[in-house]
Amino acid sequence: MSHRSSRLLVETALFASIIALTTAYLFHIPLGSNGGYLHLGDAFLYLAASFLPKPYACAAGALGGILADLSSGAVMWMLPTALIKPLVALCFTAWGNKLICWRNLLALPAGAAISVLGYYVAEALIFGNWVAPMASMWGNLVQALGSSVIYLAAALALDRTGIKARLQSASAGTR
Repeated sequence: MSHRSSRLLVETALFASIIALTTAYLFHIPLGSNGGYLHLGDAFLYLAASFLPKPYACAAGALGGILADLSSGAVMWMLPTALIKPLVALCFTAWGNKLICWRNLLALPAGAAISVLGYYVAEALIFGNWVAPMASMWGNLVQALGSSVIYLAAALALDRTGIKARLQSASAGTR
């Protein structure tokens, strides 16, 4: 296994851990009676998808979300999470030297739409009702908006440090 492959696996595991912790424990607010909850873990999914190549970002999002659902008692959401979080990650790009770019700005509303609609469909299928899950959509939208604000603040701060360019040049310089 190459140094780059090892590094990407470590970074993926680190992001999956951060996503799991921020989803399940930090700012974790139960919502309604459907087992869902508000969290800011998606902000770190967006960051992972802005740093990592797509397959790794998708894995970090899926694993982090699954671990959060498992550890917070929301086991029925594990399969939908495993499908939805990678789709959200696909909206972002890790190309370039900056986290904030046009693609990633456009990814925020696209990712929010995928998340809101994905969990609406999942809830409708789980509970067999296509009307009641509409009440949960506002919470998913608030979560996506909050995660977007956290992502933008973190990405702007990280872009000012030039960390992405430094990480890319360090990664390219090692074999």
